[in-house]
Amino acid sequence: MVNIKMKQEYLLASIYRLKLILTGVFLVLAGLLASALGDWLASQNVAGALVALVRGLSEVLIVTGAIGIAIDFFTGRDKDAADTERTRRVLKELTPDFVDAVIDGFRVNKKELQRVATPELLDEIATNVLSLRLGDDEFAREIYEDIRDQAIRTPERWYDVKVNVRLSNGLEKTADGRPLLDALIEWEYTTTPSHPTARFACVSDIDEFHELIADAPATSTWFMTPRPGFDASKQASFELLTFSIDGKARKIRRSGRRSGQIYSATIGDDVVREARPVRIRHAYRAIVDPANHRLFLAIAQPARNVSLEVDYSNTDIARMSVSDLVPSRRRPYVSQLPAGTPGRELTIEVPGWVQAGVGFTFVWTLDSEEQLVRPESTRTRANPAA
Repeated sequence: MVNIKMKQEYLLASIYRLKLILTGVFLVLAGLLASALGDWLASQNVAGALVALVRGLSEVLIVTGAIGIAIDFFTGRDKDAADTERTRRVLKELTPDFVDAVIDGFRVNKKELQRVATPELLDEIATNVLSLRLGDDEFAREIYEDIRDQAIRTPERWYDVKVNVRLSNGLEKTADGRPLLDALIEWEYTTTPSHPTARFACVSDIDEFHELIADAPATSTWFMTPRPGFDASKQASFELLTFSIDGKARKIRRSGRRSGQIYSATIGDDVVREARPVRIRHAYRAIVDPANHRLFLAIAQPARNVSLEVDYSNTDIARMSVSDLVPSRRRPYVSQLPAGTPGRELTIEVPGWVQAGVGFTFVWTLDSEEQLVRPESTRTRANPAA
């Protein structure tokens, strides 16, 4: 780019000098013609004053053209050097003002920055700014790359995410006669869909699970560890119950395989093409082993204002807690229904943005385990005969 500009400047300077030389030559030729005209007028016995005027004009033209050519020949290089130095001095003096004006313009009007900057240039600018703030080039580059991959390159963003989980004792039992837990999980959020079809998979193969989670948000994957009573391919183990867009239910299709099953629902090419935000709601049920003492839920895409509520009133769970992996300066708000109330619920609310992959683990203690770990003094007071 610099070489092209230098060639352009050299070409313009050459054209200017050529015009100047041609002008001088034209003046000399005009002077010679005027001198010839004066001699002709003298031979025709024309008034002496007119002849003197024509000859004087010819001398002026010849002298002017010759002086112009001579000046350009002897002083052209020096003039070019002086002009270049003057331009450099002016630019050097005005560069800070230009830089300040450009920075202020980009800071106030992001459309101007978008017009002149490529994504690669924006990445470099963001990395340099972060490096100045952190004082560590390598740390700033790696941090920005993580943020770019997790936030900028994600196909969707979710807003006002609400997750309701209802745990209840199921009819099915484990091999040792313990009742399984039925988990009814409802998701509701606003987003601009990036795929015309939503898929929900339940698999028991760990390699297939990792392949499917890489397809988020088009595919939501539930992993079920293969063991007696837990078969990922059975509809009784996992089932997508409802899927709706802006309150309108969509048809659900199911396909089974040996290692699991997949449900699909159509969002619509028109919704994706129009790139308009919609409210998505879907609910699915799955069986959970109470002996695992935990239920893990992850946010597949960057989400703003997340609320999760777990109702475990109809279970043998005595106590429940939640641990979150939210890297945010805003502390999540966790609340439970007070003791003595008929129901048992736990709620966690996360204000602001959370990144994709953030997970929430709900951990519980069963009634039978609560009695075993209860302090001796409490058990004595509860049963004096003991």
